[in-house]
Amino acid sequence: MSFELLSLENIQEIAHNYGYLAIFLGILLENLGIPLPGETVTIVGGFLAGSNELNYWLVLGNAVGGAVIGGNCGYWIGRVGGWPFLLQIGKIFRISEVRLLSIKEQFTENAAKAVFFGRFFALLRIFASPLAGIAEMPFGKFLIYNLAGATAWGSVMVTLAFFAGRIISLEQLVAWVSKFAILALLILVAVIAVPIWLESREVKQQTEE
Repeated sequence: MSFELLSLENIQEIAHNYGYLAIFLGILLENLGIPLPGETVTIVGGFLAGSNELNYWLVLGNAVGGAVIGGNCGYWIGRVGGWPFLLQIGKIFRISEVRLLSIKEQFTENAAKAVFFGRFFALLRIFASPLAGIAEMPFGKFLIYNLAGATAWGSVMVTLAFFAGRIISLEQLVAWVSKFAILALLILVAVIAVPIWLESREVKQQTEE
């Protein structure tokens, strides 16, 4: 799929032509781990609802439904075949299995938060569900947090686009949301990575001593 096909203009055209189905499939496929602009499709849907081209509640229902179903599928993809695949990736980047197990344990401790809040972060929205499967998060617990996170995220995105779209252009709205998601991801990475780096540095110093 070319970058041109994924431009905002093409996403608008797809949303105009296929309406609710485009919203449902867009976010569903993104939650399967496929890097598609599901968030942008959802924002476009909310924007069209604000201009009375689509129904607000149907847009919200399809966004949440696609997120929940896609998240569930992504979870089972990670649960069934995610760990062997991750080990292969680790070999390519020379990350030991022990280190991967440590990362897996750390994710397991925060899996519920990652599933719920992950939808608001760029990239993590794509990988949170498969990672929850890899971490063997209990499926019942995953269902609860997946539904709650999808509902919260869908409500915020659709409502924001519904009302903000009447004040600013769609292009500006998408740009602002994208920048916020990337900034939030960078902050999250810093919060996670810095303590790990400090811990590994301390262990190294103790070993040397």
